[in-house]
Amino acid sequence: MAAPIISIIMPTCNEEAIIASSIQNLLAMTAKSEGVEIIVSDASTDGTPEILSRFPVTLCHGAKGRATQMNCGARLAGGEILYFLHADTLPPETFVEDIRSAAIAGNKAGCFRMSFDDKHPLMNLFGWFTQFPFLICRGGDQSLFIDKGLFLRIGGFDDSMLIMEDYDIITRIERLEPFHILDAEVTTSARKYLRNGIIPLQMSFGTIHLMYALGFDQRAIVRYYRDNIL
Repeated sequence: MAAPIISIIMPTCNEEAIIASSIQNLLAMTAKSEGVEIIVSDASTDGTPEILSRFPVTLCHGAKGRATQMNCGARLAGGEILYFLHADTLPPETFVEDIRSAAIAGNKAGCFRMSFDDKHPLMNLFGWFTQFPFLICRGGDQSLFIDKGLFLRIGGFDDSMLIMEDYDIITRIERLEPFHILDAEVTTSARKYLRNGIIPLQMSFGTIHLMYALGFDQRAIVRYYRDNIL
């Protein structure tokens, strides 16, 4: 039986500083893997699209917003498995095999554990918590794999979500299927923590989680994010 095709979908917005290295790393990791495609859903106003045009990736242009962009990429996907990956997150070297093995074992959706590219003790602690099966420990930076049939069944990402779209989709997944946490780790950038400070940023994230849990309007949460996070 042929291995399931994996469609890697990456939403980008003004990532000209890092997008070339992100795509180069993905291409190097998947060079020997058959049945893998890379789709970038871009909403940039900088030089990101021009940089992307140099690489063998499928490019779609969507309105700004991760939920909308990831749905745009999913519509172009030819794979049986969708893998949503942020531009500043590096998957493990074995991610293709890890995802396929999980899918063959019957896991319809899941993510990797996470570590940061900064080894401050607090950053290590935050990463350590991602091994636990609690929604509060999840986040889009951990990436997301999902069977395309399940993705379509739940209606994809909610386009009305301006923020916290990752929590929303995992909640809807878990109503139908178990959510599987893979043992390997993605490595994500600590750039927001370096810009904002580790404790202040984590407090801001905590406030955003609380606002979401209390049912605050999406625009209010986005306004708080823009006012408090650089």
